[in-house]
Parts: sequence; structure tokens; C-alpha cells
Amino acid sequence: MAETVDEISVNYEEDGVLLCKELDRYVLSKGAWATLMFLYQDLNRQSGEFGPQKVTIRRYQKRDGNYLPRSKFNISSMDQGKKIIEALQTWVDKAE
Repeated sequence: MAETVDEISVNYEEDGVLLCKELDRYVLSKGAWATLMFLYQDLNRQSGEFGPQKVTIRRYQKRDGNYLPRSKFNISSMDQGKKIIEALQTWVDKAE
């Protein structure tokens, strides 16, 4: 359990083996509800190598002093990420 936003991570291990490796993070919002975006890689158990880079956006709620995961959205590929950027840029440009 994480008490601060800085303690939240997507690193995940089982039996001492790192299965999900966090490469980078970006805090989108802090407070009672925190939103973080992570760049990460999953371990391919067959090859023992980490796979392609992926992105996940996660929301956490602070309750009883700890941040608890509430929702997540995984960007399935860098191509999908580019399309999200393109759509957001179009909307931002229209709003200005």
C-alpha cells in the first residue's frame, strides 16, 4: 500500500521475479484522487526477456491513509498511443 503518490508503482514481482517493470511515470493529478501514467514492460516468461514498452493510465483513491487502485486504462500499442495524442491535439487546438 502506498501512503504517498511517490510510492505508487506498477512494478510487480512474484517469487522474487520482476514480472512488470516500470520504466517511467508521469503524475497527471494529485490529491484525494490521483491519476498517474506509467511506461512499463511485461516479462515474457518463456523467453525471460521483457517485451515491448506499454503505457497504462491509473486512478487511485486515498482512503484511510493509503492510495487504493480504482481504475486503469491500458494503451495496447504505441500506434494506439499516437492516435490518442492526435485526437487530444485536435481537441486542444479547437479549444484554443
